[in-house]
Amino acid sequence: MKVIMAGINKTGTKTMGAALTILGYEVYDWMENFWFIGDDWIKEINDGIKVESLRRMYKGVDAVTDCPCNAYWEEILEAFPDAKVILTVRDEDDWYKSLIKQFSELDMFRLRLVSFTTYTGYKMFKYTQHATRFLGNARHWPWQKNRLHNEEALKRMFRKHNFYVQQKTPKDQLLVVNTRELDWEVLCEFLGVPVPNVPFPHKNKGANIMQELRATKPALHRIDLEFKISMACFAGVCAFGAYRLSPYIPFQRIKAMFGF
Repeated sequence: MKVIMAGINKTGTKTMGAALTILGYEVYDWMENFWFIGDDWIKEINDGIKVESLRRMYKGVDAVTDCPCNAYWEEILEAFPDAKVILTVRDEDDWYKSLIKQFSELDMFRLRLVSFTTYTGYKMFKYTQHATRFLGNARHWPWQKNRLHNEEALKRMFRKHNFYVQQKTPKDQLLVVNTRELDWEVLCEFLGVPVPNVPFPHKNKGANIMQELRATKPALHRIDLEFKISMACFAGVCAFGAYRLSPYIPFQRIKAMFGF
């Protein structure tokens, strides 16, 4: 492990994941954490984070970003004490608005529907509830809407998190940067790597990441396939039920009623 992104969600975590990938790091972002070690994370969060488990989970991984890693950054640093820590920050009013917009997108009917009609969708729902627990997300069933703490509580958590990271991380291993000032020069100087000859990525601006994730992540491809299978099975059951009930349906009376 070389880099731990300790910035809270909606402080450029997707941008950092993309930038570190361009630099050649093996990055575990939110989807990678779910797809490869989601069951491990649920167990660790429920039973207590163990350093030896984190070393096993992240063997061969160079960098982590997004939740739940930003909530347990200190435990990951304990497991990999030589790693560098990046804390991205932004104006807390802008951060709060962006966070609420992101969770509103996750409340889309289709996403809630696949959470209880597909196996992988339900697993992602359970993982997400554990991974975002530190944000106060209290949704217990897939058909419920996301519920976060009130604005004051979330902003207080945001301030405390940023202050704690700066107090507990060795200064020579920490980069604190505002998302507006994040670029190749700042990042590469801190990491001690050459600046690549490509534009700096800016991901999930406006909290519209789901469309891009659906096009690139295998977990969401699996969910799409399972959803189609579920809907086909549902349609088949309905058709069979209609066939079995057809002798008892008064078609002639219905036709006469509507003038057919």
